[in-house]
Amino acid sequence: MTDSSNLLQLYGDPFDAGFARAQEHHLAAEFTAAYDLYAELLTLAETLDDTPDVRFLRAHLLADLTSVHLSASDLPSADDTSTRSHALLDSVAQAPMGPHGRQLWLELQLRTMMARSAVLSNTGHLDEALSWLDKAATVLPEFIDHDGLRAAELGLNRVLLLIDRSEWGKAEEHATLLLATTPSTAAEVIPRLQTALGSICSTTGRYELAEDYFAQAEQGFQALGDTGEVQTLLAHRAYLAMERGELDQAEQLFVQASTYFEEQHRYGDLAACEQARSYLADLRGDSANARELITTSMDRFARLGASIAAADSKLLGAQHAYERGDLEELKRLAQEARDVYQEQELYERCAQVDLMLARTLEDNLNQTDHGDHTRASVDTALSLALPAALTLAAARHDFVTAHARNQWLALANEAMRLVFRLAVRRQDQGLLFELVEHQCAGAALALAAPPAPTTPVFPEPAMKTYGPPLTLGGVAADAAASVGLRVAPPPKVRMSAERVALQEYIAAAEFRYRRPIVDQEEVPFWDTSELTSRPVVQVRLADSGDLFMTWTWAGGATGFGTGRGPADEVDAAVRELAAALPGTGEGAAGVRRAFAGALADQRAEAQLARTLGKALWPDGLTAQVRQVLERAGRPLVRIQPSPRVAQVPWELLALDDNNTRLLDLADVVTTAPTSLRRQQTQPPSAAQAPPAADSPVVLVLDPRVPGFRADSALGSVLGPPGSDPELLALVERHLATGAMHPTATTPPDAFRRSDLNRDWLSDVLRNGARRLLYVGHVTGAPVEGGQSEDGALHLSCGPETTGLTALTRTHRPLSAKDLLLGTLPLHSDGQPGTRVWPAPPRVALLGCESGGDLRFTESFGLATAMLHNGAHLVTATRWPLPTNHAFHTLAGVPTSVRPLSTAITAVDTAHDHPDPIRHLTHYQQTQLTHWRTTPTPAHSPLLWSSLTTIVI
Repeated sequence: MTDSSNLLQLYGDPFDAGFARAQEHHLAAEFTAAYDLYAELLTLAETLDDTPDVRFLRAHLLADLTSVHLSASDLPSADDTSTRSHALLDSVAQAPMGPHGRQLWLELQLRTMMARSAVLSNTGHLDEALSWLDKAATVLPEFIDHDGLRAAELGLNRVLLLIDRSEWGKAEEHATLLLATTPSTAAEVIPRLQTALGSICSTTGRYELAEDYFAQAEQGFQALGDTGEVQTLLAHRAYLAMERGELDQAEQLFVQASTYFEEQHRYGDLAACEQARSYLADLRGDSANARELITTSMDRFARLGASIAAADSKLLGAQHAYERGDLEELKRLAQEARDVYQEQELYERCAQVDLMLARTLEDNLNQTDHGDHTRASVDTALSLALPAALTLAAARHDFVTAHARNQWLALANEAMRLVFRLAVRRQDQGLLFELVEHQCAGAALALAAPPAPTTPVFPEPAMKTYGPPLTLGGVAADAAASVGLRVAPPPKVRMSAERVALQEYIAAAEFRYRRPIVDQEEVPFWDTSELTSRPVVQVRLADSGDLFMTWTWAGGATGFGTGRGPADEVDAAVRELAAALPGTGEGAAGVRRAFAGALADQRAEAQLARTLGKALWPDGLTAQVRQVLERAGRPLVRIQPSPRVAQVPWELLALDDNNTRLLDLADVVTTAPTSLRRQQTQPPSAAQAPPAADSPVVLVLDPRVPGFRADSALGSVLGPPGSDPELLALVERHLATGAMHPTATTPPDAFRRSDLNRDWLSDVLRNGARRLLYVGHVTGAPVEGGQSEDGALHLSCGPETTGLTALTRTHRPLSAKDLLLGTLPLHSDGQPGTRVWPAPPRVALLGCESGGDLRFTESFGLATAMLHNGAHLVTATRWPLPTNHAFHTLAGVPTSVRPLSTAITAVDTAHDHPDPIRHLTHYQQTQLTHWRTTPTPAHSPLLWSSLTTIVI
């Protein structure tokens, strides 16, 4: 074989010039012109003597022609030319060639293998497609990839294959890393990666991010002069518009894309547009056009051999068949689609077929009286819907970030709403109980750093799986803010000695769809082993359209129950509460509005309490609480709220027309998901006695935040040091014991310090502490982002501090992500947060919405992080707190009255008490009494009902 070092002068004219012109036609999407030119060159090459050089030339022509066929969605032709190209390359593998010739052969081998993989993937042979990428991975190390192009292309092909498998989390992780590491010399791959990421984000509900990726991709394709890919982006943007519900925009873009694809004979892409347009026509009620489009789409995919895409069209056709009442056609098309998915191990799509069948069965139950067969029909629907819903929910574990998981769950939760509706229809209280318990178990944090792959993105050859997650070790501090939290499946919830929650449905899901639904570890749905004889009831709530509740008694009382709050009533009550609260990030304006709202007016507050009680609290449970109070003493109510009702001040709920509050009948505590129970090093016990009295107390009181003046956004919370007698007395009491951090000569020295940073906090906590009291600024994370771990404390950490959050001016906050991950992402020998910041048994975090963890689907905020790191209880706040200054300037409270200081002192005193929950409840009862008798702003529930103690 010729040993040439210059590809542009590899074969001489007319071949070199022909290659250049054909590539221009390809980039301009002039596929017919490219075909004709390659055919002419191939005919000429076949007239030459059959030598290794000529075979290589023909292989090169066929490889380039394969690329054109793939761009034009001509899969049969691409299959033929890629097979022929690879055979020719194999035939010259042993021919003499110098180092440069060997590199050319390796490069063409890589291209041909990736082309074979693309053809097989598009025709539905995903395992074979993967095997070709694995083969290419074995060739890559020998190839000298100066510009990184072939490695980037191989990574891109793996991303696309993961997308074809609907493995969105793994696809996103690989694509994101590849985009960050692909050199600019491989510029043609970058916009394709951006397109792939845009598609992933579009499919998983992150629409703004998807549009950003598509915009970047368009700029990249335009810079390359790749007209065809610029036009292809029309279809991607059309899908995005359709997902957003912008149907007119979607239709317009699909028509434009279809016109282009038809002109270019790109029939695979055209069929995909027809598939989507059929869906749009169906949404508009144009059933005839919908049926015509989907039939055409199925036929095109069938001719192309695109079996998976054809199955997708069949599934849509099945839906059309149901809508026109053709049940036999529905069953036929759905089963044919499912057979394809099953054969290709596309289990998520199998689950989607089963969900479609369950939905149609539910719809049929709504429209038709099934008579004596009603129960059997509901059972059949549940047997399809519940395993599928569990599988779609479990798919979130593939995603690296909580934001991606949150968006995926927003899509997957529709399936679980179907399950709850069916359970209600069946009137199965036991199933509803187990559904709520499973929903409330929560995801488990996955902290173990996985082993690094042998190559940046690609797995070992012939691996059936797609390799381990990417290691966190060695990430630079400035990039660490982008590190996400991984989660593992929730634990099995043990309901009794004989039963695990949803056990038959979990087994069916894991068998049918080959995905772990729960971890093999178990937790009891409620561990009562350490409870005293005091009566206690565990209440859990789950959002699934309506609000579902379960409760179980222990501690001398027995019984259980379930309840359901209609969605419209619950949503109306929650909106009314939200209007009375200062919103996150609203600052003084939000507090001013809250002082004029329902929680600051006695009559309006009483009405709000009745509204909340009626919507959220069942009469049956109220009757049980009263009965237990009369016969066994004041009970403890443990409430695990759902995200929708996480800010509800349960203590305030009015339970009757006499304005009896839950606080009048019981002590109330908030509970975190049971998944945390197995991750603590010691079993939690909220009522156990504190450590020895001489153990130190850690006080972090209004620390100075670098870069922020006292009167700025992150300035002083408590005012000038020494100006508050009540707080000075608090510090004086701790100084008298001689066991307090930080060391201080006088009480004012404990306030507004500039040396209370994360390293100091780590040192004092690792040396052992009895308690931690933090009073200062807390920045909550936006709920819509889904990343509770972004909530942060503001200590005295300057710009030199390393951590997992970005700088705010010259200050780096200490986030919940820091507390959980510790230094694992920062150093190869990093330590988890449990070792860097071990939490003492009792922690108080008094700052704006410091207990907002449970507003998120995944609760990994500040309070939860402290529980994860060893705390037995955490007192925190449900919403932003008004400061003393706000009470004085916005509510007209005399300057001699300091409501926030009173609350801080109450929490501090309670945490020194053997029964902190009861002691803090007494403070709240006292405030409620003052509010009833002297309804001044100083006694408003706006402050004291924000406090909640969270336990496991």
